[in-house]
Amino acid sequence: MRKLIYFSLLIFFSAYSQENNKNQYIINGQITNLQGQPIKNVNLKYNSYGTISNINGNYQLKIKKQSNVKIEVSHVSYKYYEFYIDTSNSSDTINYNILLEKNDNFLKDINLTTDEYRYKGVTKIDPKNLGKIPSNTGGVENIIKLLPGVSSNNELSSQYSVRGGNYDENLIYVNGIQIYKPFLIRNGEQEGLSFINSNMISSIEFSAGGFEAKFGDKLSSVLNIEYKIPKHKSTTIGMSALGFELNSEGSSKNHLLSYLIGYRHRSNSFLFRSLDTQGEYKPLFNDFQTFITYQINPEIKLSFLNYYSQNKYEMIPKTRNAKFGTVTEALQLTIYFEGKEIDNYETNLTAISSTFQPNELLKIKLTSSFFTTKEQEFYDILGEYWLAELNNDIGSDEFGEIAFNRGVGAYMNHARNELRAKVFNLYHDGNLKIINEKNPITIDWGIKYQHENIKDRIREWEMVDSAGYAISPINNNLNLFEFFTGSASISSNRISSYAQISNKIIKKSNHFHYSLGSRLNYWTFNNEIFISPRAIVSYKPNWEKDLVFLFSCGSYNQSPFFKEFRNYNGELNKNIKSQKSIHYVLNTDYQFKYLNRPFKFTGSIYFKKLWDIIPFEIDNLRIIYTPENNANGYATGIDMKLFGEFVPSVDSWISLSLLKTQEDIDNDGHGYIDRPTDRRLNASVFFQDYFPNNPNYKMQLSLVYGSGLPFGAPHSERHEQTSRIPPYRRLDIGFSRSIKSSQKDKKIKFLNHFESIWASIEFFNLIGIKNTSSYIWVSDASNTYYAVPNYLTSRMINFKLNIKF
Repeated sequence: MRKLIYFSLLIFFSAYSQENNKNQYIINGQITNLQGQPIKNVNLKYNSYGTISNINGNYQLKIKKQSNVKIEVSHVSYKYYEFYIDTSNSSDTINYNILLEKNDNFLKDINLTTDEYRYKGVTKIDPKNLGKIPSNTGGVENIIKLLPGVSSNNELSSQYSVRGGNYDENLIYVNGIQIYKPFLIRNGEQEGLSFINSNMISSIEFSAGGFEAKFGDKLSSVLNIEYKIPKHKSTTIGMSALGFELNSEGSSKNHLLSYLIGYRHRSNSFLFRSLDTQGEYKPLFNDFQTFITYQINPEIKLSFLNYYSQNKYEMIPKTRNAKFGTVTEALQLTIYFEGKEIDNYETNLTAISSTFQPNELLKIKLTSSFFTTKEQEFYDILGEYWLAELNNDIGSDEFGEIAFNRGVGAYMNHARNELRAKVFNLYHDGNLKIINEKNPITIDWGIKYQHENIKDRIREWEMVDSAGYAISPINNNLNLFEFFTGSASISSNRISSYAQISNKIIKKSNHFHYSLGSRLNYWTFNNEIFISPRAIVSYKPNWEKDLVFLFSCGSYNQSPFFKEFRNYNGELNKNIKSQKSIHYVLNTDYQFKYLNRPFKFTGSIYFKKLWDIIPFEIDNLRIIYTPENNANGYATGIDMKLFGEFVPSVDSWISLSLLKTQEDIDNDGHGYIDRPTDRRLNASVFFQDYFPNNPNYKMQLSLVYGSGLPFGAPHSERHEQTSRIPPYRRLDIGFSRSIKSSQKDKKIKFLNHFESIWASIEFFNLIGIKNTSSYIWVSDASNTYYAVPNYLTSRMINFKLNIKF
């Protein structure tokens, strides 16, 4: 059926394909640098027309008859250039030579200061050289985690929390296609690779709340990714102690066909050596991704995106030693294991889209995507533990040694969990620009049909033995501490749509910008319909100081997907409703110069009113829902960021966030309590530096501090979970060296066969702080329970090499 739809779409849009040579004009010329040398591989673009200069710097661009045509000229090693030509009254051929000025790209890794997005409250990130940022996961999410309002408690995971929301409340788009995460993931060791391949990215947009109506229905944030459309061929190879990456890109001679191909292989066993649990780790994460575009004619473009990943995680634990407690009560837990865990996550996404753009004013896009996932989580692990008290007498020769045993016990964990999901989407999006002399208007609209089919089977139990007695807080005949079993399935349809109008008004050099829109969503499972109106208004006064003020307000509702309304018996709550919120956001954007260097300060004050929300608990990365709409809540806070050239020619920033989020669960008698994502203080720093006399040597540093999150004992009520995990503190630093750049030839002739080469050494968790991701609970002989922290990775060193040719 899908093949028939794709074929029909191709035939339908191909019918528009025709050449109109009578109205076609040719612009040609030569592109050189300031020294008069020709420049090859320069991109020239007008609307959907494009070309590239040859080895002699010559170019030829064919376009339709237009008035006041703007030609955009770009090259990775030269500054951006644009020029205007009026072809309406010219001859069939126009000659225009171009002079470009060189640009030092090695010093411009990331740029967040794009003016165009100040009026939308969106952070625009330049993805160049993202791979040079020191991180365990190596994805774009590492930059997102350093932005204000965003926090994370696990360096092994690409997931993040935004302004008090959980990991399921964040939208992610790639080329306008919504991306889904694995369902059964419970810790960072299992997670594998993020969908987003950093080497394929052309643009990154992020909003922490109060975003436009054209983006979807989630409570917290949106991350919008666009992949590149390359104009020349290149291949990049990246190697490190954590894995291998291969990316190839290019286009046909006439530049009508372009391709991106990426393969990634990752094995985190190098990182897992630093965990408290020692054993045999065999994580093998692989993915293959391709993005192909074809320009049928100047008006119609087809694109194809395919993604396949297989993440396998195998663990045979052996022993674990963990020291915890206080100075007055120092304890040690020793566990000996038997058994094995084998997890497998297999994901595929295929999407095809066609874009019809007859002119600069109208753009229509039709997209179809099909997502499938098959997940398995199997384990049988027996642990026998000894809980001991340590000698805390500083003057004793046995200081830090075991003084006596407090208790012994054992536990056994078993799981046979499986899930399969299929999601089919059909999108239509449109964009229309209405041009008038004073105030141009932009209208966006879209409609989406989604069919989902999800099936799972859960069988999971835990047996706990303390001093020879089985502990069973639940009523069952098997004396189990926990027992979950059941199967569930759902087949449903969703229809959503949006309409949005945007306008920019300039009066007496005062700039006003507004965006007004609304979304409509319907789900067949519960027959719920909700409408989400949204508005963004920004104002740039005619002041000497460059300030932009923005206010956004709107309804942001999130319809449940699956696990939000499934209980552990396999029952689905058919009375479930969408979680609802209203965002009130006030932004200030101030750009200025200090020491003749550009800086930018942004500040946000926000309040989110929440109702019909589904309470949840977080255990490591696993989100456990109640599953009922039985709570109201709020999230409020302040986000601040200072961004700029702390060191000349390179960008750095400091972020600070204050947050308070609480919820009131119906009929629990305890009023408002802290939500599991209530991180009161979060601060981060990204800093770059280089040797002034040799910028080929660079340093990148990321520093994160996040105050503790609430947690509690198993089977406790939400209002009893008032303890706090210790603060998350981490410092990563990397030193990189540009061995060969695209701008200069080296004396060693062999290196000139490559376009660029750079190498780096990274120090993860340089301070060596043991951060806590979650807890296991054990008891001593007196039946006193202790929360034993599950620590994350400690200090590690990684080497990276990147070659482009």
